[in-house]
Amino acid sequence: MSRRLTLLLVFGVLTGATSVVAQDRAAAKAIFDSTCAGCHVAGVLGAPKPGDVAAWTPRARNGIDALVRSAIAGTPKGMPPRGGRPDLSEAQLRAVIEFMAGAALPSRAAAGPPAAKPAPTSAAKVAAPAAAAATAAPAAVQSPAPAAAPPAASAVAIAPLSPAPAMAPSAEVNAFNRLLKPRGNIQRPAAESGIHDPDNPAITELQPPARAFGKLPPSNGGNHVDWVKAVEEKSINPRWDRNDPAAAAIVMDLNIVREVKGSMPDVVYPHKQHTEWLDCANCHPAIFVPQKGANQISMASILLGQKCGVCHGKVAFPVSECRLCHSRKKALPTSVAATK
Repeated sequence: MSRRLTLLLVFGVLTGATSVVAQDRAAAKAIFDSTCAGCHVAGVLGAPKPGDVAAWTPRARNGIDALVRSAIAGTPKGMPPRGGRPDLSEAQLRAVIEFMAGAALPSRAAAGPPAAKPAPTSAAKVAAPAAAAATAAPAAVQSPAPAAAPPAASAVAIAPLSPAPAMAPSAEVNAFNRLLKPRGNIQRPAAESGIHDPDNPAITELQPPARAFGKLPPSNGGNHVDWVKAVEEKSINPRWDRNDPAAAAIVMDLNIVREVKGSMPDVVYPHKQHTEWLDCANCHPAIFVPQKGANQISMASILLGQKCGVCHGKVAFPVSECRLCHSRKKALPTSVAATK
């Protein structure tokens, strides 16, 4: 076998292994962009951001297998099982976790076994070991199978992950309106939303939100649609089963009353208005544990976009509409009532 053919074989093995890694990384990024980016790019509810070694290191302490099991089961803080994609396999979840965690994973930080060396970056660097192998062991050239066996994927040096995908949404998109100020430029077209890729030619096929919401009853907050009224007026008709268009909602007519301190009226949470168009799984158990006394809710947590603030202030009416939640007046003390 000529020296040139040996060189081409070695170069082909190295570039082939690198190509496989690149393909796996591209597939993982595609799943991340379509499924995980909405929470992990912005760090919603403490979700670790891609490439954030400090955030991923304590989570990766027990290894990649523990992270995969956690992704399959979901987390109490808000991540649904398999990230809300039941079609994702364990291998796909593992690849996406490796994409996000990067160097925080022990196996990725090691960059392969101790004897492994980074792939040569030029033909000149490949030629030296190839020529040495051909000179020192000519018999091995007659048995190309062992010489041409692809190295393990872990033997290929993997570049550190970038801190965030190129299509990272802006922090303003669906952000909680802490200052409760009226927003300008609402219901922007998809090309200006900060979520969609403005260079994708298919973006023009998406209906602008202003046109989609134009006939729905308006609201002064959230995404400026009164969703409860929209259901009542039959402006929208939520579909409850993907395969059965006639499936009806399971409406729970149950009010949860939370007594608050001071003179502010107590909070009434009406299940009816929520379950008429939302499934129970939208809130339980990720946002609220369905158990009395298990949920610590405060205005501070809501203002930080937690608990009720997961929706209110983003797509539903904001906390500035106090009386919509604080709707049950407190009973006056007997002594005060007697004086009136």
